[in-house]
Amino acid sequence: MISGHHHISMFTKDLKENNHFYTEVLGLRRVKISVNQGDVKMYHVFYGDAEGSPGNDLTFFEMPNIGGTHRGTNMISGIGLLVPSHDSLEYWGIRLASYDVDHDGIIEYAGREALRFRDPDGLALILLNHENKDIPEGWHPWEENDIEDEHHILGMGTVEITVEDRDSLTSLLHTMFGYTIAQEDEEETLLEAMEGEAFGEILIRSGSGSRARAGRGSVHHLAIASHDRPLDEWDRMLKEAGYMTTGVKDRYYFESLYFREENGIMFEIVGPDGRGFTADRDFEELGEGLDLPPFLEDRRDEIEAGLRPIEEWT
Repeated sequence: MISGHHHISMFTKDLKENNHFYTEVLGLRRVKISVNQGDVKMYHVFYGDAEGSPGNDLTFFEMPNIGGTHRGTNMISGIGLLVPSHDSLEYWGIRLASYDVDHDGIIEYAGREALRFRDPDGLALILLNHENKDIPEGWHPWEENDIEDEHHILGMGTVEITVEDRDSLTSLLHTMFGYTIAQEDEEETLLEAMEGEAFGEILIRSGSGSRARAGRGSVHHLAIASHDRPLDEWDRMLKEAGYMTTGVKDRYYFESLYFREENGIMFEIVGPDGRGFTADRDFEELGEGLDLPPFLEDRRDEIEAGLRPIEEWT
C-alpha cells in the first residue's frame, strides 16, 4: 500500500535565506536544484539526507513576490523531523536559540517529546524524539556539517494537517491507503503508514473558522510513497471513488499523480520505481548546479536566463 512519506513541498520567498536555514542551521544536504516543471521561471530546490532518499526531502518553490500565509483550517499545518533522543532535543534547543530561532522548549506532541519552531518563512517545524529507534535502511543522515554526530536530523516524522472534515480525510487514508488509526480523540486522529513507526505518521486535527490562504511558508502538497501498487491502479481507484486526478506525471526522478481530497488538501502519490537524484548527477556533486530533466534540457539557455544565478543565493 503506502510505505510512508516521500517528500513535502512548500513556498519560499527568498532562496538565499531558505538555503542558509536548511543547510547551515538544520544541517540538511541540498540534494537537487531544478525548476518547477510547470513554470520553469521558478526554482525547485530539495533538501534532505545524503542522497535525498524518500522520506527525507523538504522541497521549496521560490516565489519572490509571494505574500504571507493566512493561517486557518484546511491546510498542512506542521512538519515533524525526527532526531535521535531527548538529549538531541536539548541540543537543538540550544542550537536554535544561538541562531535567534524562537521556540518554547520541549513539549509533548503526538505522544512524543518535541521542540516546535518556525523557519524564516513561518513554516511550522517540529523536532521529534525518535527514542533511538531504528530508521529505514535507505536513510543516510548528512554528516558534512557542524552538527554533533549523535544529533543529526534523521528524516521526516509526523505531518500535521488541520481540516474542517476530519472524518472524510481519516476515512480516505484508512480505507483506501491502508493507514492504521493509532490514536483518536475528539480533537485529533493519529494515523500510521507503517504500524508503530513515526516516519509515515499523519496527525489530523479538527479546525474551524476561516480557511487558510497560501503564501510564503505554506505547504503546497504532501507526497506519499506507493510501496508496490502501480500508479495507474491508484489513478483508477481514485477516479472510481469520485476524486479528480492529474493522471500520471513523469517527473524524471520519479513518476507520480496528484489529487485533492474533500477539504482541499493536495496529495501526491509517488510510484514505486524511481530513478532518484543521482540519475543525472554524481553523488559527490548533488545540489551543486542546475539539473533539468531530459525533456527540458534543450531549453537550458532560455531557462537559465530567466533564473537568478545560483551563485547569488548559495
